[in-house]
Amino acid sequence: MEVEHGTTPIYILSGFLGSGKTTLLQHLLSYWKDLGLRPAVIMNELGEINLDGQLIREEVPMAEMLGGCICCTIRGDLSVQLYELVKQERPDVVVIEATGAANPMEIFDAVTESSLYMKLDIRPMITVVDAAHLAELYASQQGKTYRLMLEQIRCGSDLILNKIDRISPETQQEMKELLGKLNPYARVIPAVKCEVDLPYLLEKRQHQEDQFPPESPKHVHEQKLDPVHEHHEEAEHYHATDSLATHSHASHDHVTVYTHYFSGPVNSVVFEQFIKDLPREIYRGKGILRFSDTSSRFLFQYAYREADYLKITPQGDVPDVAVFIGEHFDQTALAGRLKDMEEKPE
Repeated sequence: MEVEHGTTPIYILSGFLGSGKTTLLQHLLSYWKDLGLRPAVIMNELGEINLDGQLIREEVPMAEMLGGCICCTIRGDLSVQLYELVKQERPDVVVIEATGAANPMEIFDAVTESSLYMKLDIRPMITVVDAAHLAELYASQQGKTYRLMLEQIRCGSDLILNKIDRISPETQQEMKELLGKLNPYARVIPAVKCEVDLPYLLEKRQHQEDQFPPESPKHVHEQKLDPVHEHHEEAEHYHATDSLATHSHASHDHVTVYTHYFSGPVNSVVFEQFIKDLPREIYRGKGILRFSDTSSRFLFQYAYREADYLKITPQGDVPDVAVFIGEHFDQTALAGRLKDMEEKPE
């Protein structure tokens, strides 16, 4: 596992209830511990008791987020939990297992809050798909459960098609093809009990061709990116986003978070123009930075093509940082533009 010096890798496990996320988590913890690494876990449950946590046999630092979902009612708690976990335990890697009812895009957004004051490497999302459940829902093609599962599939950079032993070979092939259509950028990894090649799953992919297993289609359907957030309806927990397939670049992951730590202040006019020129593939941004033409530090927020700036005085040792969330955007080009605008020491 490649780790940039001074940063903590963060993996997010998504997937509907009962898909096998906790089983995958067990495999990951054992794998990392065998490598001599120190993993830590944040587990999110809608109820007041962390039942899945009882299934984790490995002795690892664990933070529990109970009684709500990361992506809405307790999202503010995630930054605190993550900060305390990293500061107190000094883990080599952190895994966040989200509740099966969570919207994955909102999870990404919640996790980036912590990137404003900690050096985190937020890795592409891993989504576990229950093959039998998907086949059943696909047959009816209706209901909020089906729509939520589709959103989780569209957001994953790696899709583990789990429990394939419960469906026929013909249905297996049909589900593989369905995943390829729903998310042509993701790697589809068939599995039983989430037994997968973990080095392959966790590797950092630098090139587009590395993202596709041989059977995955590489065609792209260009669609408008305009995520929206819906409220709860009755007792069902669901948030929706529009279709997420968009343009592709030469070096990227599917849905990704790019974090840039500044080495110096930047010109406010140049930065504001940079924000205005952001590609549509980038739909959220936030950060704390110092402008060269003012003595103050500012918190900026970017969403839905609009940006806000707020003068702040951060408490403690808070770095100058910008975080961007999007799909298929060219991280190399983005990093180059940010680096070019940094004020160079004389």
